[in-house]
Amino acid sequence: MTPFHKILVNNLVANITNFTVWFALTFWVFLETRSVFATGMIAGLYLALTAGLAIWFGSLVDHHRKKAVMMGSSLVSFLFYAASLAMVVLTPEKEFTSAASPWLWLFVIVVMSGVIAGNIRNIALPTLVTALVPEDRRDKANGLVGMVTGIGFLTTSAVSGFLVAWGGMVAALSFAAALTVAAFIHLMLVRVDEPRPAAESGAPKRVDLRGTIGVVAGVPGLFALILFATFNNFLGGVFMALLDAYGLSLMAVQHWGLFWAFVSCAFILSGIVIARTGLGRNPLRTLLLVNLIAWTAGALFTVQSSIPLLAAGCIMWMFLGPFAEAAEHTTLQKVVPYERQGRVFGFAQSVEQAASPLTAFIIAPVAQFVFIPFMTTGAGAEAIGDWYGRGPERGIALVFTAAGLIGMLVTIAAFRSGAYRRLSQVYAQGKVDAGDPAVAPGG
Repeated sequence: MTPFHKILVNNLVANITNFTVWFALTFWVFLETRSVFATGMIAGLYLALTAGLAIWFGSLVDHHRKKAVMMGSSLVSFLFYAASLAMVVLTPEKEFTSAASPWLWLFVIVVMSGVIAGNIRNIALPTLVTALVPEDRRDKANGLVGMVTGIGFLTTSAVSGFLVAWGGMVAALSFAAALTVAAFIHLMLVRVDEPRPAAESGAPKRVDLRGTIGVVAGVPGLFALILFATFNNFLGGVFMALLDAYGLSLMAVQHWGLFWAFVSCAFILSGIVIARTGLGRNPLRTLLLVNLIAWTAGALFTVQSSIPLLAAGCIMWMFLGPFAEAAEHTTLQKVVPYERQGRVFGFAQSVEQAASPLTAFIIAPVAQFVFIPFMTTGAGAEAIGDWYGRGPERGIALVFTAAGLIGMLVTIAAFRSGAYRRLSQVYAQGKVDAGDPAVAPGG
């Protein structure tokens, strides 16, 4: 097994750990409070912290050995998980039954800090693909990364539901602490032959946001790609904020966990397909095509209260997601100098994720106080309730349908844009000259 494959296995363990905690916390809070608003706020908190810290995380990746940064990530996650485990054991249970409880939200912040600390791995891993995998095989390696993510989702979805049903957050956090220690020890034993970071060659250790923006601006069409992904995430925040509440309105928490285990198989299948076939000569075209299909599915999968229809939509979403992510990563790995990739990946993650907290923070109360009443006793129930259905989950479903339709229109516009054509040409020509003043460090 090569070092790259060992790192993939290690990331699998870390993904299972962090996804389990995130899923379990969302399930547990909804069951304790029965509040859609609360689950939306958890999604928004995750995305806000991801967006706020990604640029700093990217600078850490560029300035230090990738292996050392990943080990530090595991150590910090363990400390937060241990602290949150102590909190849930020592705090009276009644403090966690109201969405207005400050103890509940303090607990949520501590738990999610442990999850967020693991995000540095998602920035370090694609830079290691650049360092350890030849250019002509990177799209396939990115497919393997997506497959590992899918395996993590599959395992997590089943495990988190049963952990919450069996032992609540005590069981989930104990599980997470043990796996985090295992990931740390395993990674410590993996030998990674990676290039020395710029910081070890005398370059200053700084975030250098100005220089990073210069790198992105120096690649024609790259800003447009990041903005397109940002808009996708703006709409994607709708699904992150409301999908758990929608699914748990249709089935029990144990069944919802098994449901996610089932649909997450599409992630694995997608990774296998990408690893075998790649992304074609123009990954950007692939990215836009899969987005168009995904948003079409997003507009249709909740038109009726149907678990099979929900499953079909989620499977389509899961299968196509790795194609889009691998296409973006493959493009960045080719057109951005290696010594800047951590900060560019971090910048992209920060900007792209910045939209989702806004959606999550806005859409959860809007769904709770506007769409749900609209489709329960309001004008929507009167106008389309006979065929669309009535009730709280129909209000959530209407939000999904609207988001899917908007996503379809924006993707069609992106296909027709000049930025798409310019970045496709840059990708075909190869990497931008790192010696250009626009992309030089500190430039």
